[in-house]
Amino acid sequence: MGLQQQVMDKMKEAMKAKDTVALTALRALKSAFMLANTEAGAGDLSEAEELKIIQKQVKQRKDSAAIFKQQGREDLAEPELQEAAVLEQFLPEALSDEEIGKIVEETIDAVGAEGMKDMGKVMGIVSKKLAGQADGKTISAIVKAKLA
Repeated sequence: MGLQQQVMDKMKEAMKAKDTVALTALRALKSAFMLANTEAGAGDLSEAEELKIIQKQVKQRKDSAAIFKQQGREDLAEPELQEAAVLEQFLPEALSDEEIGKIVEETIDAVGAEGMKDMGKVMGIVSKKLAGQADGKTISAIVKAKLA
């Protein structure tokens, strides 16, 4: 069963349970899927594309929550974090920093990267390997630390 079908099933459950937070998050995700499906020349979405959309939705909510917290608006930050948690259930288990570090080191050895000038090469390969399993910001920080 594809991710889009899982989202639809969870939406039905949220409607029956009258869970407004989950329903809001799932409706936004469904909308993002539909938008991506209807873009010019787009066919059915692959699982990797679906994961990327989910990650983007989670990141948006976490970023919004961080901004709300900076402004002292906990009342607005909390629903954003709850929605992010609802959406994270569709993502694969996130890797630890140590596991990401091992993959980064393997990639640096394979590519023969020697410094910051090779960061783009390493980032491209690692990002593809870890799609859906790690945040881009985390990967970038680890790659910088290893290449520095």
